[in-house]
Amino acid sequence: MKRRTRSILEELNSLGNTRNTDLLIENRGASIIESAINLLTLVKQQYNEEEAGELERRFLNAVRTGDPRKYTRGIHKIQESRKAAREAKNNLEK
Repeated sequence: MKRRTRSILEELNSLGNTRNTDLLIENRGASIIESAINLLTLVKQQYNEEEAGELERRFLNAVRTGDPRKYTRGIHKIQESRKAAREAKNNLEK
């Protein structure tokens, strides 16, 4: 009798853990999606259409492949091109 009781209690405990895990995954997923939407909105506000499109593509690709460096490289590429454009403009003004 004790063995059966333990089994039922263990099963009830595992059922509760599964529900908690499912809720945790649901909440984290919703938070991550909301954060991604906010990030992409900010990118569209801060960068021109071409740069924003490139960063959005890199962001989605980084998530898909699990490699955040793809997005980071895109940001650095844009920063470098902006820096080069500023330097070229300053050289022309001299």
